[in-house]
Amino acid sequence: MNKRIFRGDNEKQPDRLKILPEPPPWREFINPEIRAERGEKYQFRQGDENDEKAIEAINAALYLRRPLLITGKPGTGKSSLAYAVAYELDLGEVLVWSITSKSTLQQGLYQYDALARLQDASLLKSQLEEGNISTGKMPAIGNYIRLGPLGTAFLTSKSQQPRVLLIDEIDKSEIDLPNDLLNLFEEGEFEIPELSRLPEEDKYRTVGVCPCDRKESVNIERGRVRCAAFPLVMMTSNAERDFPPAFLRRCLRLRLEPPNDKKLLGIVTERLGPGSSYKKQVDDLLKEFLVQRDTKNKEIATDQLLNAVYLVMQDIDPMKREQLRDILFQTLSDTSL
Repeated sequence: MNKRIFRGDNEKQPDRLKILPEPPPWREFINPEIRAERGEKYQFRQGDENDEKAIEAINAALYLRRPLLITGKPGTGKSSLAYAVAYELDLGEVLVWSITSKSTLQQGLYQYDALARLQDASLLKSQLEEGNISTGKMPAIGNYIRLGPLGTAFLTSKSQQPRVLLIDEIDKSEIDLPNDLLNLFEEGEFEIPELSRLPEEDKYRTVGVCPCDRKESVNIERGRVRCAAFPLVMMTSNAERDFPPAFLRRCLRLRLEPPNDKKLLGIVTERLGPGSSYKKQVDDLLKEFLVQRDTKNKEIATDQLLNAVYLVMQDIDPMKREQLRDILFQTLSDTSL
């Protein structure tokens, strides 16, 4: 059976899509439980030095209420580690702040839609002047403020468990962001100036604001958000930059090494369950992956091995298709493409 869906023959054949199988588990976007499964299926191996170090670092961060800076090559499981902690300790959904070169501290803390508030005020005034309505009241300012993942993580009361906050790829940030985080990490609180500047009347002292992960508003008093339970802050870095000493002093640091052959096989089995019928193909792929990564020193990630195994399970063997194998095991450090 020809497994190629697109064949480059210029013939309109939409029926070919009917043979397209279900996507890999990590590429299914409809199911909201997919993220939670990342934590459930994270592979810890007893006695593995890398895993033991990670467990110790996470426990130290929990005890000390300190952020954990996790470095390592792509595909070593840095991000997935946050989901594993949240799953095992039942700490709810992981709050994720994905960093870009334009990310700022305020974006992580909260967003204030001043333009929408101005437009609503102008519309209300226009309707009153034209007589379309006889009376009206502007929505509360809290309707125009929404906490970001960073701000939501610090919005905890004494009765709540700490949240898990994943600050992903912090090394992609502008140079000032790590230093901007210092006061928040030290004091465990931040101010929303748009609320703290409101009049000191009783009706303004408490304002309802929505966190990023739910629609129900939470009351914020006098514009200050204080955490009673310091979140487990896990920051990932691909070591693309150095961080200032003041920032590093406030963090615990963990470096994750690439998984060995036994752990790789465990990851493949847990994520895909290829079964005994594909044992030889999986073994061949694993050997080739290790040769590329460890012998030839190519920078390749575990995700690439999973991609190859998934295709094997669709009866497409990359080891028998040289061009496909080269595509799947392309080094991450090759920027020529």
